[in-house]
Amino acid sequence: MWRVKSAFSRISGGIVLAAGLFGCEGGGGPPVESASELKLADGVPSTRFDFEDMAGAPSGQAVLVQRAVDNTFNVIVAPGGPYTDVDVSVRFKPISGAEDASGGIVFRFADGRYYVIRANALEGNFRLYYYDHGRYQLASARVGPPSLGEWHVLRVVAIGDHIQGYLDGKLLLDHRDRRFRSGAVGVWTKADSITAFDDLTIRGVSVGG
Repeated sequence: MWRVKSAFSRISGGIVLAAGLFGCEGGGGPPVESASELKLADGVPSTRFDFEDMAGAPSGQAVLVQRAVDNTFNVIVAPGGPYTDVDVSVRFKPISGAEDASGGIVFRFADGRYYVIRANALEGNFRLYYYDHGRYQLASARVGPPSLGEWHVLRVVAIGDHIQGYLDGKLLLDHRDRRFRSGAVGVWTKADSITAFDDLTIRGVSVGG
């Protein structure tokens, strides 16, 4: 049985149920190495979340462990927002999974539609998708798969239509997409992934703020 602090929204009883549809490969544009780092304006507020107890957690013992394994995708949405521009980071530890062993950040979540960046311990890639009645790939980078049983850091910065994705401090994805403009933030897993999350930190510009 997995526990989520009551402040978090449990989408459709804790899980977003969805049939997986996979879209186009790649995502053109200039090399990521030449991209400048996106930054929010000074003074944008920051919110940090802790979860349940787990030995060895980076911030003491408080983490969220997503243990649901019977659904295509699992989304847990944090309170706050909706946000337009965001800078979000989270530590994640892929614990197990035969079909998938992933962790991701969901952003601009509204009406069941969202973007997600995710890393998978079973695959050598780091990817950005959007979900709208199916999951569609926007951009991908080759990486060494994050190690099972070890903590890693995901980060996404989205300002207007410009989106950048980081894994363990390295900028790997630089993409533009204007599909979704605002929404909530959360964490994501797929299929039989059991994944721990810690230090979810959201800097965001609230709609109308």
